[in-house]
Formats: sequence, structure tokens, C-alpha cells
Amino acid sequence: MSDLGHDPTGDQDPRPAPKGDHDPEPTPPGDHDRGPAPTGATTGATTVAPTSTPDRDRASSPDRERTRALGRERLAGRISRFDRKHRVDRTLAHAITRVTGEALGPYQSAVIRIGFAGTWLLFLLREFPHREEMYGPDGPWSWDLAQQLIASNHAFTALMWADGQVWFGIVYAFAVLSSLLLMLGWRTRTMSVLFMVGVLSLQNRSIFMGDGGDNVIHLMAIYLVLTRCGRVWSLDERRERRARDARARGEWVGPDRAGPALWTVLGLVLAAATLAGKIDGGFFGGWRTVYWGLWAVQGLWWLAGRYGRSVQPRILLDVVANLVHNAALFVIMAEACLIYATAGWYKIQGSRWQDGTAVYYPLHLDYFSPWPALSDLLSASGALMLLVTYGTVIVQVAFPFTLFNRRVKNVLLAAMMTEHAVIAVVLGLPFFSLAMIAADAVFLPTSFLRRVGGWAARARGGLFSRLGRTRTLPGPRKEPPRSPETAEEAEHPHVGFTA
Repeated sequence: MSDLGHDPTGDQDPRPAPKGDHDPEPTPPGDHDRGPAPTGATTGATTVAPTSTPDRDRASSPDRERTRALGRERLAGRISRFDRKHRVDRTLAHAITRVTGEALGPYQSAVIRIGFAGTWLLFLLREFPHREEMYGPDGPWSWDLAQQLIASNHAFTALMWADGQVWFGIVYAFAVLSSLLLMLGWRTRTMSVLFMVGVLSLQNRSIFMGDGGDNVIHLMAIYLVLTRCGRVWSLDERRERRARDARARGEWVGPDRAGPALWTVLGLVLAAATLAGKIDGGFFGGWRTVYWGLWAVQGLWWLAGRYGRSVQPRILLDVVANLVHNAALFVIMAEACLIYATAGWYKIQGSRWQDGTAVYYPLHLDYFSPWPALSDLLSASGALMLLVTYGTVIVQVAFPFTLFNRRVKNVLLAAMMTEHAVIAVVLGLPFFSLAMIAADAVFLPTSFLRRVGGWAARARGGLFSRLGRTRTLPGPRKEPPRSPETAEEAEHPHVGFTA
């Protein structure tokens, strides 16, 4: 028997009493949460209300309403605080998942990889006839001066390992090949390190041969090592896509042999250079630690993917790689903003930039006038010179602050890229402009980069068709008839980590 129908005293009549005219209304369920209950005697589950009058009920009802309203406000405040805290936690969890769960900006990092590797490759090819005068034994910066400088600043350059034209030719060819392979995206993790070695070896040999564009390439070559820049638009991505398609068709895909072979050869070269004392630093600092650490991490990555009994080690390595990639991408963006901000604020302090004549003078220098007729045509208009001078300062100073507004940022980004293209043609600085355009590409929208990739794919298809090598696109693949076993397997697709 329920407690609600049981009278522990046994003195009351179980039949319900008739309701009188002055009996109070029964209290609704839950009113004890909204305010204090009326005073009265209780016996079991039956509440005996005190004697009341209509005047007393009317006098106490406003107090009851105020108490209930106050209770509701307190409850709403507690719920609001809980929702606010829950919203912050949810936002923080989403941000952490986003940063650790994926490599952000895959198209932007691919454009940076292609841009800087292509710029350095074009520079090396153009300066090939003058390579020995710039970085080799015939340069004005002699071997002894370079050796003294390297001993003081502890910079890395493989050109100081030997003095001779043969070794210089090997290092120069190595720099050209690593730039080409990184631009194509072949073994991007390894090629990014070799690209950095080539850039540092040539630029640190003759530090007075560079300009602002060389400094940007110098920094970005180091940052690229920390990025996962081969996720799209690379030969690595095409190889992985073909392997996935082959596995989906049920074909056997053999293990990768080129990667371990390349890793072994580079390990032997690094060991030989270390034993010969060619790399500065110890095992806990310096370039020796950097190169051996990168080599060990690459081997650990391969071992975790090939021989790991579970996916947990590879997932952990992926999380660390995503964190490092996203941090490096943020540093690249901060570096680009710092370049423009410092350039703009230094221009503000110059008197020629203040009076609007700064752009006029470089157009009349022979060193910066590959097209004298074009320079004279542009400098003939004083209003144009004033507009370009002030516009350059405004764009460079304002660009870091426009990153919070996508539309304004895209407009200024297009203006800066156009300005660098004009500088490349009018002032004869193509490689400086290409380096800055490649640095600006980190801010390009993903939708625009995807459209550019689609245009490039269609252009490539049109080029192949003109050359008579038209590729017929495969039609929809007809699936073979399924047996009961294969049909049962198809109902349960593979779920898990794939990398």
C-alpha cells in the first residue's frame, strides 16, 4: 500500500471530507521549490491548513508572488551562469580539437611551398652563369673571410666543408634539385630539410649578395621544415590517393621502398659529416642536434606507421605534427605582418615619404630602371607619384589590422600583390616580388585557391589534348557481382584511423 494513502494515526476517516466554502485550494505540486509553504500541521501525506480568511489570503498573496518571482530569478541566474560556462568550455574544446585534429591551411601551405621553392629555383637558374662570382671561389667574399664569419656567428653552410670548384658545383646542383623536388612535392618532409640546407649553404657563404627577398626565403626555408606542406598539390598526395584507390579496388599495394632508402642514405651522409666535424654544435644544441633530431623523427614516423601494433602511436605523432604545423603557419603569418608593419612605420619617418616623392627617385636610378621609357612615363605624373607613395604607406601600415575583416583584407591583399608585380616589372626586382607574393599567399582564401587549382587542372588537360596526349577519363566502374560473403563485408565499412 502506498505511503500516500496510509494514515499512521488510524484516527481519520479514510473517506474524503466534503469541501467547504472557506477551505483553501490544494497546493500545486512543486510550489515548495518556488517559495515557502504555508504554515500548518502535517500528518503523513495529508496537510491540515490553518484557519484563514479572505482578507488574510489577499494580504499574503503579493508576498507569495514576490517570493516566487525572486526564486525564479535566482534559478534563471544559476541556469544562465551554467550555460555561459558550458558555452565557454564547448568553444575551448572545439578550438583544441581543431588545432590538434587537423593541419590547418593545407592549400595555403602548399602555395607557400610552391612559391618559395619555385622562386629560389628560378633565381639559381638565372644566376647559373654567375654562380661562382656570387657564391663560389671567385666571389669577392673570399674563403678566409667566410671562414672567419662562420666561426663567429656559427651559421651553417656546406660550402665551407671544402674549398674548390668541384664541391661548389655539387652543392649548387644539390640546391637546384632539392628546390625542384620540393616544388613538385616529392617526399616533401625530406625535401623541405634538403631545401633548407641548400638555401643556408649558399646564402651564408656570401651574406652580402642578398636583398630583402633573399632574407624572406632564408626565413621561410626554415619554417617550411615544420609544416605539412605536401597535403595537397603534390606528388606525395597523388601517390597516396592512388594507393587508397588501389586498396578500395581490392588490389595489393606494396610497401614504400624509396622513402626508407632515402632515409638510410641521408643518415649515412649525416653520420660521415658528424664524424668529420663538419657540422657545428653538440648533441644537445646547434645544427648537429637539429639535423639528427629531424632524421630521428622521420624514422620514428615511418616505424610507427609500418610496424605499430595499434594506431595510438601514429595518432599521437599526428597530433604533435598538427600542432607544430599550425604553430609554424601562425609564425609565417606573423612574419608577413611584421614585414609590412615595420616597412610602413619606417616609411612614415622618412621625409621623402612624408612629402610624397619617395617613389620618384628609384625610377630614375639606372640600377632600378630596366625599362627607362616606362619609368619616365610613370614619373611624369606628379599626382600619380603622390598617390602611389601615400598608398604604399597606408596599405603596409593598415594591412595587419585588416586581418579581422575578411573583405577589407582581401582588397588590400590584392593591392599588395599588384604592387609587387609592378615592382617586378618597373624596378627590375622579379625575385624579391615573387618572394613577397609567396609570403602574401598565406592569407589567400581557400575557396579562391581551390578555383585556381581547378583552372590549372583544366589548363593542363587542354595542354595534353593539344600535344596529342589526350587522357580519356574513366567512366563509372562496374562492380563485379558480389557473393554473399563480399556483400556481407560491404555492409560494414572500415572505421578507424587511416594515414
